[in-house]
Amino acid sequence: MSYEFFISRRYMRAKRKQVFVSIITFISIFGIFLGVAALIIVLAVMNGFEEDLRSKILGIRSHIEVTADMSGPMKNYPAVRREIEQIPGVVASTPFIYTEAMIQSPNGVTGVVIRGMETQSAPRVINLGKIRQGSVDHLDGIPEAVRQKLPASDRELPGILIGREMARNMGIFLHDPITIISPAGGIATPMGMVPRMKKFVVTGIYESGFYEYDSKLAFLSLASCQDFLEMGDAVSGIDIVVRDIYQADVIARKIQSRLGFPFYAQNWMQMNKNLFSALRLEKRVMFIILSLIVLVAAFNIISALIMIVMEKNKDIAILKSMGATSATIMKIFIYQGLIVGMVGTFFGSVAGLAIALNLQKISLLVEKVFNFKILPGDVYYLSELPSKVNYGDVALIVAGTLAICFLSTIYPSWRASRLDPAEALRYE
Repeated sequence: MSYEFFISRRYMRAKRKQVFVSIITFISIFGIFLGVAALIIVLAVMNGFEEDLRSKILGIRSHIEVTADMSGPMKNYPAVRREIEQIPGVVASTPFIYTEAMIQSPNGVTGVVIRGMETQSAPRVINLGKIRQGSVDHLDGIPEAVRQKLPASDRELPGILIGREMARNMGIFLHDPITIISPAGGIATPMGMVPRMKKFVVTGIYESGFYEYDSKLAFLSLASCQDFLEMGDAVSGIDIVVRDIYQADVIARKIQSRLGFPFYAQNWMQMNKNLFSALRLEKRVMFIILSLIVLVAAFNIISALIMIVMEKNKDIAILKSMGATSATIMKIFIYQGLIVGMVGTFFGSVAGLAIALNLQKISLLVEKVFNFKILPGDVYYLSELPSKVNYGDVALIVAGTLAICFLSTIYPSWRASRLDPAEALRYE
């Protein structure tokens, strides 16, 4: 052990006449502890929210979406799918139809997004979450056992799958008949153009965990949607799932290059650019705000070291008289500041990781003790507080904190090294 480090440790343990200096030192340690722990916990929560949101969005939405640009519906889509599935990284694809419409029930009317899907290939590409009632397979045809329970007028109707929120808001139950009204491609009558209308029966209710989808998105079988919109064999586009979601932009460019005009490939990052950009911005802002805690603790280190230097003038002068160099004196006080920083950073990292890795259990305990819900499921669609520790973030926090602590020791240490022994010992 070098004598500089030994003296630094002695100064940390020594009983000083100025107790206030010790208090500032402990405040510095606690400030760094609090800042590091808060940074780790908050960034873990924000990473958890981002991952949870991404998993819900990418459950119903595909990784890449290929459309026929502005040229209208996509024809001969089986050949396009074969071309797409030959590209490395593509796992599966499925055709879809997209249109906006209105749903009418005895309890009211609401706007809705209709998506036609191929029930055989769609499960490999999209995930609707939990099917609360009914079945997706019933979109292709209602089983005879279920059909016999329906009113005679509804037994031949095609099926529709709606979200839980839509069902609740509209007062719709499983096997209820509803009417879809589409303004696209209206029907000419002697009275003028009238919207296209058709009755369907609810064959399933899903819950994706994302309010916008559960309240506005309904699914038909591909054949039913084509028949309703009179599209023939055409579709709106093709949904694609890839092996690595972070390579979706690269694969989308390959698809675009292979298919050429008039096809257009969009990846999930482009389709949700504003949302994820907002999340990243919020994460950076929170990082900056919480870093101020560490900066305040660093200023406490500076003030504590300056006061220690003032208190130890005599000791410094004696060390210099015995042959200690200016670099040696600087090391003593740099080590002392780094000890404060390392102790606070170590315990802050341990506490932050312990809380972040067990945040769900802790949140459940807090809810049980205080009898309240941190994240009400009907508001946030999260039953538990999400948390995901990114060890890269932790390493960045630790390295940044230690760097700030090191920089905060330079000025007081430099002032100590500039002390003139004769001046300090003149009146002793």
